[in-house]
Amino acid sequence: MKEKQLPKLTSYRWVILAIAAGLDAISNYVQFQISALATQIMPALHITPAQFSSLLMAPMLVAVFLSIPAGSLADRYGAKKVVTVGLVISVIGAFGRLWASNFISLMIMLLMFGVYMALLNANTIKIFGIWFKQDTNTAMGIFFAAASVGIMLSQITGPMFPSVQAAYIFSSVVLLVLAVCWVLFVRDVPKGEEIPKQAGQAAKPESSLSYFKVAAKSGKTWIVGICGGCGTAASMAFSGILPQAFAAKGMSPAQAGQVAAIATIGSLCGSMFGPAIVSKFGKAKPVMILVTLLSAVLMAATWYIPVGPVLLVALILGGLFGAITGPIIQALPIQFPEIGPKYAGSAGGLVGTISLLLSYIVPVIISSIAGANFMLTFIIQGTIFGVTAILMAILPDANAARHHR
Repeated sequence: MKEKQLPKLTSYRWVILAIAAGLDAISNYVQFQISALATQIMPALHITPAQFSSLLMAPMLVAVFLSIPAGSLADRYGAKKVVTVGLVISVIGAFGRLWASNFISLMIMLLMFGVYMALLNANTIKIFGIWFKQDTNTAMGIFFAAASVGIMLSQITGPMFPSVQAAYIFSSVVLLVLAVCWVLFVRDVPKGEEIPKQAGQAAKPESSLSYFKVAAKSGKTWIVGICGGCGTAASMAFSGILPQAFAAKGMSPAQAGQVAAIATIGSLCGSMFGPAIVSKFGKAKPVMILVTLLSAVLMAATWYIPVGPVLLVALILGGLFGAITGPIIQALPIQFPEIGPKYAGSAGGLVGTISLLLSYIVPVIISSIAGANFMLTFIIQGTIFGVTAILMAILPDANAARHHR
């Protein structure tokens, strides 16, 4: 095989990534402020635990409905315009929290806030594929890591604010600044390049529906969505049950929360550095399958590992191995011949919708089967995470398009 000449990348791509990652971080920061400020918000607004869970998931719920149209519209009109519209709505929602006086009004504001992230997430494949090309996996890894940073900062800084209103103002202003940066500095393509077009493109513009139809006919794109959804669902269910499981092992609530947070450190490092490391190998698939299976085994064995240093190491390694493949899998569709840069937004929207639906459904199924049996819960979660290795084996190798023509 002849080695391919890799295209030269503009340094301006880091500006694009910095703004996108900042928007990802502040999105998770705002979403998890509900958790960090729960002891103040719930009594003030007379919110029940069930309503609290609804508020926490509200920004993600929006993406279930917006991901597909977001990707298709961006394929036709450009990602910048689509995300900009979302940012206007989201900034209004973020500041609107200041006047939310009950569950319904706060729910509406958080749903509005979630709009821009739904639009941005659906188009990260397209944006980073155009700007980073052969280094798309690295960009996706940093973008994924920004979410973990936002969650950690939200939990750390939450108690530092004198009031809920002050916390809302701070995060809303940061979002506004990033929104202005998006409008002023983000471009759909590098200077000198044109919007990518697929071979044989029709002379007249295609409808948004036609873009989606192309993505929906791609079997590999559906597999990417299922793979990402199973991995995300198992990871979310695992993270959500850890504090309760450790409390059942005799830890105090504070200790259980602290130990559970250790896994986030591994996930952060895996997302940040994993894709770059995997890209150094000639073939990515064997490495991705190996780290996925290792993470699945550690996840399934969590209940059997005694409390202490060994448990901490297992959590860090499990998070590290488990987070490596997520950004790589999410970035795959742009390499598919039937997708390419032109239909990447629609493919990203389809992947996002499938992933989020599975992220809601799978944890419910696990809870229904295992109930309060933590040992069985961890085994099922590890098994589901391990299944993603089979799906990875079916998909094309992530490094193939990078190293060969």
